[in-house]
Amino acid sequence: MSHVATNDRTDDKLAHAGGDTGHADHGSAEHSKYPFLAHHFDTPAQQFDSAKLGMWLFLATEVLFFGALFVAYAVLRSRFPEVFSYASHYLSTTMGGINTCVLIVSSLTMALGVYFAQRGKRVALVVCLWLTMAGAAGFLVIKYFEYSHKIHANLVWGPSFYIPPHNAVGEMESQDLAHAPPPAPAAVPAPVNSAPNAVPMVGSHPAVDASVVKPASAGPGGLGFGVFDHAAAVTHDVIPDEMPSAHLEDPRLPPNTHMFFAIYYAMTGLHGFHVIVGMVVIGMLIYRATRGDFGPNYFTPVDLVGLYWHIVDLVWIFLFPLFYLIH
Repeated sequence: MSHVATNDRTDDKLAHAGGDTGHADHGSAEHSKYPFLAHHFDTPAQQFDSAKLGMWLFLATEVLFFGALFVAYAVLRSRFPEVFSYASHYLSTTMGGINTCVLIVSSLTMALGVYFAQRGKRVALVVCLWLTMAGAAGFLVIKYFEYSHKIHANLVWGPSFYIPPHNAVGEMESQDLAHAPPPAPAAVPAPVNSAPNAVPMVGSHPAVDASVVKPASAGPGGLGFGVFDHAAAVTHDVIPDEMPSAHLEDPRLPPNTHMFFAIYYAMTGLHGFHVIVGMVVIGMLIYRATRGDFGPNYFTPVDLVGLYWHIVDLVWIFLFPLFYLIH
């Protein structure tokens, strides 16, 4: 008897949905009309709303993920303001600004891609997706040059920040230059009663206050050339290649400067990983869009990837001023 009642309820649903109760399963008319409709959804609208809700929940976890790092940034900056005021001068504001523009433009092309997908304009959609992919690749290329120069200049995280870089034969790189004097001792020995693995503190002077750190007088200067002036090290956005360990000889170097670069690499590196993930999914969209999978009736993947890409861009909009513009 219960079996009969169940069949009656099913017949009522099919009749309400306009289905054929005698020859078809529940929702078969919709599924035959829309091949992209998954079997566990009744209508394309239901599938789209469910997918978009899932993406928003995923993006909420991403915000919480990055939020923890933003809290760590706030704690470190409140405890060591002189470190952030000093170390931010070693970032290239020009490169950071260019990367910001690149991501903003890529966000625009992604939004246009969603617009063209909704209207079934396949060629315009593919063009916009390729432009977005180019923007992501350009961002990573610029970031590669930033990272490679900082690592060459020994602007890294951890105790190695206080050790002058060495060449292949084990000699300090700065000693290979005829015009450069041998670098000063990199670090002051740690106190006897300190922890065995503690990071050495650079300089016997106390940490300078943020208000006495000289701001950049010439703005973003890019890579320097010629003889390097140690006394003016803090006024340059980027350490010149001629003196990779120049920051160690600057008398204004505050203790714990490595903490700035630790949080810098953590946050920008994680953001770069999300850019790579975005490039992978955009590449999948390009393949499917070229095949003609998207149109006015089905553009859910394009819309969801667009949301993800906008969040990636938004995170960088916060990272840029927090690291590059604080001096």
